[in-house]
Amino acid sequence: MSQPAQNDRLLKALAVAIVDRPRATLKELAEAAGISKATLHRFCGTRDNLVEMLMAHGLSALTQVIQDSDLEQAEPLTALNRLIRGHLTHRELLVFLMFQYRPDSLDPDTEGVQWIPYVDALDSFFLRGQHTGLFRIDIGAPVLTELFVSLVYGMVDAERRGRAASAGSAAALERFFLRGAGA
Repeated sequence: MSQPAQNDRLLKALAVAIVDRPRATLKELAEAAGISKATLHRFCGTRDNLVEMLMAHGLSALTQVIQDSDLEQAEPLTALNRLIRGHLTHRELLVFLMFQYRPDSLDPDTEGVQWIPYVDALDSFFLRGQHTGLFRIDIGAPVLTELFVSLVYGMVDAERRGRAASAGSAAALERFFLRGAGA
């Protein structure tokens, strides 16, 4: 397994560990992730560094999801499907990002500025989808972005709590996003 793939796997395991045990020591987090405390210490040094690494990895993963989904060129329905599946590939990181969320997390005057390209890409995609007729036009593109992100994160949380099966999450998200809750 390549070093980036090993790091991704380790970061995802640590993301889950830190959410499951928020007050855990580095030793306890290492054990939960299946590594030694020494390995974890070499990997991140401190708990604060670990949180920063996880935040950066989450942003990097979601940036890659945006790129892989080809939101600017792909047919919007295909891009939406890729977008949903791409997000769900990083469930562990989404759980961590939810856990770390604060009301100022997306504030462009603070560290939230790093999330602007991600949000802007989603806004542009939904606006493009509105222009092609895939998405309704009576709801603004930024609101569609917020609804989309809320649905994805909500589904990941529901899976984690045992209220939704991960096997059908992508199809359920796509159906619900495109058709709503109406019968």
